[in-house]
Amino acid sequence: MLEDRQTAPSAVPWPAAYPPGYAVVDVETTGLARDDRIVSAAVYRLDARGEVEDHWYTLVNPERDPGPVWIHGLTSDVLEGAPLFPEIAEEFAARLEGRVLVAHNAVFDWSMIAREYARAEREAPVRQRLCTIALSKELRLPLANHKLESLAAHFGVVQRRAHHALDDARVLAEAFRPSLLAAARDGVRLPLLECRPLTEWTDRAASGAGRQTGGPPSAGRASGGYPSGSWRPSRKRPACPYPNPGRYEPGKQLRQGMRIAFSGDTSVERDLLEDRAVEAGLHVATSLSRLTSLLVTNDPDSGTSKVVKARQFGTPVVDEAAFGQLLGNVEPAAQPASGK
Repeated sequence: MLEDRQTAPSAVPWPAAYPPGYAVVDVETTGLARDDRIVSAAVYRLDARGEVEDHWYTLVNPERDPGPVWIHGLTSDVLEGAPLFPEIAEEFAARLEGRVLVAHNAVFDWSMIAREYARAEREAPVRQRLCTIALSKELRLPLANHKLESLAAHFGVVQRRAHHALDDARVLAEAFRPSLLAAARDGVRLPLLECRPLTEWTDRAASGAGRQTGGPPSAGRASGGYPSGSWRPSRKRPACPYPNPGRYEPGKQLRQGMRIAFSGDTSVERDLLEDRAVEAGLHVATSLSRLTSLLVTNDPDSGTSKVVKARQFGTPVVDEAAFGQLLGNVEPAAQPASGK
């Protein structure tokens, strides 16, 4: 892929549908759970063709134990005098406004940012995100794995301080530019996903917190009152009142009664996405069978059981962004199922 690194931006016909600008983001956190907090954040702003405009970095007091210091290197003493997230929220928002958020494993960075803004009773001004892991798959880059260090090495970008938000954002920005040029040159559709900000967060006592930094530990409930945590309890839903009309046909509308299955991470909280499907008259299925109308996944190349079965059964597959568009115009069922 050396030719990707040597392609001049001016020599590439630029797709009109590509975004006007990007915010390459990295956040370091106290952990990976929904009640964890941001301890540092960095943003590289790029123009439409991936050229750097400026960059910004800040520490953030997480108001709790800093978590894996051996990874990010930020101790309680270092973070004690750092600003709280509400104090940097406006500046952070100015860096994100009107741009596509770009991150490596973007669902994680976006989720952490959205939750911090919800705690601050604000909304992050982000409507779309792009994961560089997904983009590297679209470009079929010959990477040994999908770690940031592998993507950086492929494009000859030197990492100086791994797990330092500013350096990780710099590395990603430098690797994203040739990726973007390669995508434009080859007419590749960018894997853009919807970002729906959280609108509510209620703090409650958290168990097992360690030494705190300037305040109580935080946990919470995400938008819509769904419990936080790393697991998702099963939710019994009422039976769908419409008969299954069969499989979704690409290019056509969804129809009420269709059986929809989900696999993998989503940018919108899974429970909220499933609720939207149910409200539209669709049947949310917890497993995939020959009767499934459509599988929604942002990682169709993964080896999950649902993806494997979808290939075996010939079940149509769309990503979350495409599914969101389909939800806006679901065709009514001919009639409710008998006895419903």
